[in-house]
Amino acid sequence: MNIEMIRAAAERLTGHARETPLLSSPFLNEIAGRRVWVKPECLQHTGSFKFRGAWSAVSALDDRVRSRGVIAFSSGNHAQGVALAAQLHGVPAVIVMPRDAPALKIDNTRALGAEVVLYERGSEDRDIIGAQLAQERGLTLIKPFDEPQVIAGQGTTGLEIAAQAQAVGVTAADVLVCCGGGGLTGGIALALEAEAPGLRVRPVEPEGFDDVARSLRSGGIERNNATSGNLCDAIITPQPGDITFPIMQRLCGPGLVVTEDEALRAMALAFVRLKLVAEPGGAVALAAALCRQDAIEGEDVIVTISGGNVDPDIFAQSLDTLT
Repeated sequence: MNIEMIRAAAERLTGHARETPLLSSPFLNEIAGRRVWVKPECLQHTGSFKFRGAWSAVSALDDRVRSRGVIAFSSGNHAQGVALAAQLHGVPAVIVMPRDAPALKIDNTRALGAEVVLYERGSEDRDIIGAQLAQERGLTLIKPFDEPQVIAGQGTTGLEIAAQAQAVGVTAADVLVCCGGGGLTGGIALALEAEAPGLRVRPVEPEGFDDVARSLRSGGIERNNATSGNLCDAIITPQPGDITFPIMQRLCGPGLVVTEDEALRAMALAFVRLKLVAEPGGAVALAAALCRQDAIEGEDVIVTISGGNVDPDIFAQSLDTLT
C-alpha cells in the first residue's frame, strides 16, 4: 500500500468521481475557536466517499474477472458505491447488508441495480455470508476498508485535501476523519504523508465504538464489544483492519470520540451554516472540531463529512437539537 497506488487510483477516477470542495463558515469558526475547513464527501456520487474506493477496486480488476460480477458487504455507503461502480462498468453486483441498515440505504442500493442480501447483524457473520456467495457465484469480493485498491481510492480524498489546503494557505493542521475500519483514514494519511506532511490525520469515532482510538493507545488491534446500537451506523465496524491499522498507527495522531448528541448537533450546524446534509456517522469529525477544541492543536482544523445518506426522521431529530 503506497502513494503510487493512490495516484494511479486518482487517474482512474478522473472524470468519474467528483472533486469535492473545501468549505468554510465564520459561524463554525466562532464555535470551534479556530478556522474550520470542511471536505464534504456527502456531495460525492451516492452521497459518500465510498464511491471512490468502489470505483478504484472495480476498475482495477481484470476485464474477464470483472465481467463475472462483484460482491460487497456494507451497512449502506460502501454498498451504494459498489452498486454504482458495478452498474457503470456493466457488471452484476451482490450486496450483503444488515437488516437494520437505514431503509434509504437499502432502497438506494437496490435502485442502483444490485441484488441485496439481508442478514441479522447480531447473530450472523457478514464475512462468512459474503465468502460463501462469492465462491458459489464466482464473484469478486470487494471489502469495505481492508482492501488495498479500496484504500487507494479513498486516499484520493487526501490528494484533494493537500492541494486545496495549500491553495488557502494551510500548511499545518489536524485533519479529522470520520473513522470506521480505517480505509478513508488510512488512505488520507498516506496521501498527506506524501503531499502535505504538515497535516496530521486524527480518526474520529462515536462513543462506545472507539476501537481505533483504543487500538492507537494500546498499540494493538482492539475490538468493539457491540456491533450495533448507535445512530452512527455508517462507521461502526468490529475492529480496525489488518491493513489499515498499521498505516494509522504509523501516521495518525490520537483518536477523538464524540457522543450521538454531538454528532446530531453537528449535522444540524452543517445544514444551517453550510447547507450540507450529513448523516450521523458522517458528522462525527465536524462534531469533534466543534466540541473537542482543547484536544486539537493549531489555528486551523480540516474535517471530513464522509456521508449524507440519512433517513428523514433522523435528520429531523438533528434539527431539533437547535431548538
